[in-house]
Amino acid sequence: MVRSDVDAVVATQVTAEELFALEDDGYRYDLLAGNLIRVSPAGFRHGRLAAEIVYRLRGFVGDHPGLGVVVGAETGFRLSRTPDTVLGPDAAVVRPERLPSPEVQSGYLELAPDLVVEIVSPSDRWTTVSEKVDSYLAAGVSLVWVVEPKARAVRVYTSEAAERRMRADHDDVLEAEPVLPGFGLPLTELFAAE
Repeated sequence: MVRSDVDAVVATQVTAEELFALEDDGYRYDLLAGNLIRVSPAGFRHGRLAAEIVYRLRGFVGDHPGLGVVVGAETGFRLSRTPDTVLGPDAAVVRPERLPSPEVQSGYLELAPDLVVEIVSPSDRWTTVSEKVDSYLAAGVSLVWVVEPKARAVRVYTSEAAERRMRADHDDVLEAEPVLPGFGLPLTELFAAE
């Protein structure tokens, strides 16, 4: 089944190996339970927010060695097999002791990151965003941030607590407990960067 709209299922029952072998066609793909999802390249606003979040996370980790490794957009994580789920969040943090040896880091990492950031694009469907959040949590991700640029808000998900929605106009501060203790990012600063 092929559709022309973005965030569309373009094929079913694809493996992680087949996804990795796809030729570059200008799109990015996620794999949700074997379904190949085409995602449009990020817009400028999306890219600026992603860069700012990676910058802030990387700065904090640099000041606190040993807490984690920060990766940017499109780094693929294989979250499940048969059917395969491979997602490439806009940013992620993995505790260094969980990383496999360097020789097996060339493909998708077969682990769930500790912290995941997804930025909602105007073309994203909330059903797909929700499926991604569910997949992350089911795979063992401790903390998921879903950034909503238009609303200037962030939804925070953990496996232990109900969803929390934080807003820039409430002067909320985004924290990363328990993954990065002491990290704080005022949402007014995050959204001022766009």
